[in-house]
Amino acid sequence: MIEVTACLPRGPVFLAGETINCEIMITNISRDNNDLEVDTVAWSSVQIICQCTVSESRVQLHKTQIMSTEEASSTGCDTSFVPNKGERGLTVMCTKPKILFCNLRLEPGDSKSFKYQEAIPTEAPPSFRGQAVKYSYKVIIGTQRLDTATKLLRIPFRVMVMPGMNDLSVYNEGEEIRPSNPFLHNQRKENSVLDIALQVMATVTARKAPHSYNITNSKGKVAKFLLFKQAFKLGEDIVGMFDFSEGSIPCVQFSVTLQSEEQISEECRRKPGQGSAVTSYVKHQEMCLHTVRTHVNLPIPLTATPAFMTDIVCQRWRLHFEFVTSVSQLSSPAEVMSQTQDGGQWRGPATLDVETMVWDLPIKVFPTNPLHASSVTLLKTGSSIHV
Repeated sequence: MIEVTACLPRGPVFLAGETINCEIMITNISRDNNDLEVDTVAWSSVQIICQCTVSESRVQLHKTQIMSTEEASSTGCDTSFVPNKGERGLTVMCTKPKILFCNLRLEPGDSKSFKYQEAIPTEAPPSFRGQAVKYSYKVIIGTQRLDTATKLLRIPFRVMVMPGMNDLSVYNEGEEIRPSNPFLHNQRKENSVLDIALQVMATVTARKAPHSYNITNSKGKVAKFLLFKQAFKLGEDIVGMFDFSEGSIPCVQFSVTLQSEEQISEECRRKPGQGSAVTSYVKHQEMCLHTVRTHVNLPIPLTATPAFMTDIVCQRWRLHFEFVTSVSQLSSPAEVMSQTQDGGQWRGPATLDVETMVWDLPIKVFPTNPLHASSVTLLKTGSSIHV
């Protein structure tokens, strides 16, 4: 019996454009004394695929967006390599298959190791589990023994997409600006995709000038909201501050919710005028009557998907605000205490006539270091099958 084992040594999270490394081990685990013959494995091949699963009640795909099984494999018989066999959904991306070996002969107890490397296309969609659309990636390893059907080993992994990584040459230093040393041999060393992506992430998410927003309704000013930056990485905290000191309308309660909006493109919508799907992650709610200043802190989950856009779906991020304001003016505790020399006790009203107002503030969410995202993922880095 042959055992095929594969693992992703760096972890199951990668950026689009990076090279994925997979270590594969083929072992003859036969231990029966009566079975001492050399076992032959006909061939083994590896390929990366991206499957797209959609909700048929909300999404309608066109023929040009569907990759058939014939396009992802050469033939469809049991002895051929069909990477998307048994997979749900549609194959929207697949790399060219690479042959690891042919006619491998192993004696009982012997093993042979192989390394597979493949660059993830920069134009590939990210891993995404939305309400109407899902994208999932897998490394597919097909292996066949003589006179048996092909068996597939699947290793799922996650892909994050960083915008602006299609042309990496603009991020590498040119010869005219590179410092030269006449005593050293010039060796041009290009930055890796991960190094460049981390530099771009740090630049676009750096704290710059804070953004201030005046929150008003038809009757006057409610509060001022201060956001220190509008671009964030996965795993970062969104920190903002409310200032109610200049408000003319009493605010009784507010809430801030971190949300993502999944919007289907118009040509793929099942029904005209179909709305978008909203997913809420973290919510901060606070009673703020007579509060002068307060702050909010909303962590962005590492397991979430950053903003992206494909031909089928678009993912955006926003902060959803809800304010409950009083229709009439209310006396503050300081005013009650100043009316008597011996002090007094302030009690809140038993009933209030209130109004509710909502506001959505768009923000930008970018990927993070794949090593950080790997620390919280539930994906396994390795698997094995018997052939």
